[in-house]
Amino acid sequence: MNTIDFSPLYRSSIGFDRLAAMLDSSLRADTSASGYPPYNIEVLDDERYSISLAVAGFSKQELDIRVENSVLSVAGKKADTGTDSRFLYQGIATRSFERRFNLADHVEVISAELNNGLLTIGLQRQLPEAMKPRSITIDEGASVLEHDKSGGQAA
Repeated sequence: MNTIDFSPLYRSSIGFDRLAAMLDSSLRADTSASGYPPYNIEVLDDERYSISLAVAGFSKQELDIRVENSVLSVAGKKADTGTDSRFLYQGIATRSFERRFNLADHVEVISAELNNGLLTIGLQRQLPEAMKPRSITIDEGASVLEHDKSGGQAA
Protein backbone atom coordinates (compact mmCIF):
# COMPACT_ATOMS: atom_id res chain seq x y z
CA MET A 1 0.00 0.00 0.00
CA ASN A 2 1.33 3.43 -0.96
CA THR A 3 1.50 6.19 1.60
CA ILE A 4 1.96 9.90 1.14
CA ASP A 5 4.57 11.80 3.12
CA PHE A 6 2.92 14.91 4.57
CA SER A 7 6.06 16.23 6.30
CA PRO A 8 6.64 19.01 3.68
CA LEU A 9 3.11 20.24 4.40
CA TYR A 10 3.80 20.31 8.15
CA ARG A 11 7.09 22.20 7.62
CA SER A 12 5.62 25.03 5.57
CA SER A 13 2.00 25.36 6.74
CA ILE A 14 0.33 26.19 10.00
CA GLY A 15 -3.07 24.84 10.99
CA PHE A 16 -3.47 22.29 8.21
CA ASP A 17 -2.57 19.30 10.39
CA ARG A 18 -6.24 18.26 10.65
CA LEU A 19 -6.53 18.22 6.85
CA ALA A 20 -3.38 16.14 6.46
CA ALA A 21 -4.54 13.71 9.18
CA MET A 22 -7.93 13.39 7.45
CA LEU A 23 -6.29 12.67 4.09
CA ASP A 24 -3.97 10.16 5.70
CA SER A 25 -6.80 8.34 7.47
CA SER A 26 -8.94 8.22 4.32
CA LEU A 27 -6.02 6.71 2.40
CA ARG A 28 -5.58 4.09 5.12
CA ALA A 29 -9.29 3.27 5.27
CA ASP A 30 -10.34 -0.24 4.45
CA THR A 31 -11.10 -0.21 0.74
CA SER A 32 -13.27 -3.30 1.09
CA ALA A 33 -15.75 -1.40 3.28
CA SER A 34 -19.38 -1.91 2.42
CA GLY A 35 -21.06 0.51 0.08
CA TYR A 36 -24.23 0.21 2.15
CA PRO A 37 -26.29 2.28 2.31
CA PRO A 38 -25.75 4.16 -0.93
CA TYR A 39 -25.66 7.95 -0.63
CA ASN A 40 -25.39 11.20 -2.56
CA ILE A 41 -23.64 14.42 -1.55
CA GLU A 42 -25.08 17.45 -3.29
CA VAL A 43 -23.89 21.07 -3.42
CA LEU A 44 -26.99 23.26 -3.22
CA ASP A 45 -25.12 26.59 -3.33
CA ASP A 46 -21.86 28.11 -2.06
CA GLU A 47 -22.85 27.65 1.59
CA ARG A 48 -25.34 24.72 1.62
CA TYR A 49 -24.94 20.99 1.07
CA SER A 50 -27.18 17.95 1.27
CA ILE A 51 -26.42 14.29 2.02
CA SER A 52 -29.07 11.76 0.99
CA LEU A 53 -28.86 8.15 2.17
CA ALA A 54 -31.07 5.34 0.84
CA VAL A 55 -32.41 3.79 4.05
CA ALA A 56 -35.46 1.92 2.77
CA GLY A 57 -37.05 -0.20 5.47
CA PHE A 58 -35.71 1.87 8.40
CA SER A 59 -37.96 4.03 10.55
CA LYS A 60 -36.70 7.26 12.12
CA GLN A 61 -36.58 5.50 15.52
CA GLU A 62 -34.06 3.03 14.05
CA LEU A 63 -31.75 5.78 12.77
CA ASP A 64 -29.23 7.79 14.79
CA ILE A 65 -27.51 10.96 13.57
CA ARG A 66 -24.64 12.44 15.61
CA VAL A 67 -21.95 15.07 15.14
CA GLU A 68 -18.78 14.83 17.20
CA ASN A 69 -15.40 16.46 16.56
CA SER A 70 -16.44 17.56 13.05
CA VAL A 71 -17.50 14.02 12.08
CA LEU A 72 -21.10 13.39 11.05
CA SER A 73 -22.11 9.84 11.90
CA VAL A 74 -25.29 8.18 10.61
CA ALA A 75 -26.16 4.76 12.03
CA GLY A 76 -29.06 2.44 11.47
CA LYS A 77 -30.01 -0.54 13.59
CA LYS A 78 -33.02 -2.56 12.53
CA ALA A 79 -35.31 -3.41 15.41
CA ASP A 80 -36.03 -7.11 15.89
CA THR A 81 -39.63 -7.66 14.77
CA GLY A 82 -39.82 -11.07 16.41
CA THR A 83 -41.57 -12.55 13.38
CA ASP A 84 -40.28 -15.52 11.46
CA SER A 85 -40.79 -14.12 7.98
CA ARG A 86 -40.10 -16.45 5.09
CA PHE A 87 -38.80 -14.71 1.99
CA LEU A 88 -38.48 -16.21 -1.45
CA TYR A 89 -36.11 -13.33 -2.17
CA GLN A 90 -35.02 -10.49 0.14
CA GLY A 91 -33.44 -7.66 -1.84
CA ILE A 92 -34.11 -4.88 0.67
CA ALA A 93 -31.20 -4.90 3.09
CA THR A 94 -32.06 -4.51 6.74
CA ARG A 95 -28.60 -4.93 8.19
CA SER A 96 -27.12 -2.45 10.63
CA PHE A 97 -24.84 0.23 9.23
CA GLU A 98 -22.77 3.25 10.15
CA ARG A 99 -21.62 5.93 7.72
CA ARG A 100 -19.19 8.70 8.67
CA PHE A 101 -18.64 12.01 6.91
CA ASN A 102 -15.86 14.46 7.79
CA LEU A 103 -17.19 17.99 8.01
CA ALA A 104 -15.08 21.02 7.16
CA ASP A 105 -14.62 23.72 9.77
CA HIS A 106 -17.79 25.75 10.38
CA VAL A 107 -20.08 23.30 8.52
CA GLU A 108 -23.11 22.58 10.69
CA VAL A 109 -26.00 20.12 10.40
CA ILE A 110 -29.16 22.20 10.10
CA SER A 111 -31.84 19.59 9.31
CA ALA A 112 -32.65 15.92 8.85
CA GLU A 113 -35.69 14.49 7.10
CA LEU A 114 -36.84 10.94 6.34
CA ASN A 115 -39.14 10.75 3.33
CA ASN A 116 -39.93 7.82 1.02
CA GLY A 117 -36.93 5.78 2.20
CA LEU A 118 -34.43 8.64 1.79
CA LEU A 119 -32.76 10.26 4.77
CA THR A 120 -31.77 13.78 3.75
CA ILE A 121 -29.39 15.75 5.97
CA GLY A 122 -29.04 19.48 5.37
CA LEU A 123 -25.65 21.11 6.01
CA GLN A 124 -24.62 24.75 5.95
CA ARG A 125 -21.32 26.57 6.26
CA GLN A 126 -21.76 29.13 9.04
CA LEU A 127 -18.74 31.38 9.29
CA PRO A 128 -18.29 33.25 12.58
CA GLU A 129 -18.62 37.03 12.35
CA ALA A 130 -14.86 37.42 12.92
CA MET A 131 -14.14 35.42 9.74
CA LYS A 132 -16.61 37.23 7.46
CA PRO A 133 -15.25 39.95 5.17
CA ARG A 134 -15.70 43.42 6.59
CA SER A 135 -15.01 46.90 5.37
CA ILE A 136 -12.47 49.05 7.22
CA THR A 137 -13.08 52.80 7.36
CA ILE A 138 -10.18 55.09 6.67
CA ASP A 139 -9.73 57.88 9.23
CA GLU A 140 -8.21 61.23 8.41
CA GLY A 141 -5.94 63.09 10.75
CA ALA A 142 -3.64 61.47 13.33
CA SER A 143 -1.39 58.63 12.31
CA VAL A 144 -1.90 55.14 13.69
CA LEU A 145 1.37 55.38 15.68
CA GLU A 146 0.32 58.64 17.39
CA HIS A 147 -3.08 57.12 18.15
CA ASP A 148 -1.52 54.10 19.91
CA LYS A 149 1.12 56.05 21.93
CA SER A 150 -1.36 58.39 23.56
CA GLY A 151 -3.64 55.65 24.86
CA GLY A 152 -6.15 55.81 22.06
CA GLN A 153 -6.26 59.59 21.52
CA ALA A 154 -4.51 61.52 18.79
CA ALA A 155 -1.72 63.87 19.95
